[in-house]
Amino acid sequence: PAFYMEGPWAATATTGIFLAAAITDWLDGYIARKMHLGTPFGAFLDPVADKLMVAATLVLLCTKPLETSLLTNGPWLLTVPSIAIIGREITMSAVREWAASQNTQVLEAVAVNNLGKWKTATQMTALTLLLASRDPSLHVQGALVPPGVALLYASAGLAIWSLVVYIRNIWRILLK
Repeated sequence: PAFYMEGPWAATATTGIFLAAAITDWLDGYIARKMHLGTPFGAFLDPVADKLMVAATLVLLCTKPLETSLLTNGPWLLTVPSIAIIGREITMSAVREWAASQNTQVLEAVAVNNLGKWKTATQMTALTLLLASRDPSLHVQGALVPPGVALLYASAGLAIWSLVVYIRNIWRILLK
């Protein structure tokens, strides 16, 4: 709701909520790995929550475009990487669900890797910058858009690249 509210605090609140969710998500995963506290339910729920948070933020940013010269002249600049990112996430969810019904080798082929972690880090950073760029109280508001858009494209590239890597790994197993 804060995203659509007017007022000097709305953009700050939206960015703060997103940033808090991203940091606590990372911290939760870090602590679970470090202290070996992971559970099967947590392993299932964490990626779902990540995907929902990213997809919802992308949809919000696309439905209420920023009023900057960069995005006024090219509103599709956010739509193109958003479609790639959301499409990849839906595809990977289906692939992982299918892999879970197959043998262990196939399931291991779609396990999270460092490429996926870089993708997530660039997505969270890009979305934080793009949300913060909506905050009129920031003096650098306009300067946040170009790096936010660039990182969004980088994360879309990493998303597609990681999808190709996962699919290639599965094909190698299936063709044996």
